[in-house]
Amino acid sequence: MPTSMVSQVNHRDRAVLRAVAAGRCVLHGAHGAVLRVDGLCCADQFAGARLTAAGLIVAFGRTGPAQLTAAGHALLDAA
Repeated sequence: MPTSMVSQVNHRDRAVLRAVAAGRCVLHGAHGAVLRVDGLCCADQFAGARLTAAGLIVAFGRTGPAQLTAAGHALLDAA
């Protein structure tokens, strides 16, 4: 994982990635439009779409558990 990408991800996004890794998140709608953490909407309404667009998280199907991609795992390992 390039150092530049690790430095571009803020602390909040890393916290969301850790929550995804722990199995606490669900994505709803197309392109990760709504991210729920522990059943509640994420306070950062754009986090799901931003992390999905960055290729760090994915959900299989229109609604489903959020999962880290290989890039998401690499970013957490490098942080």
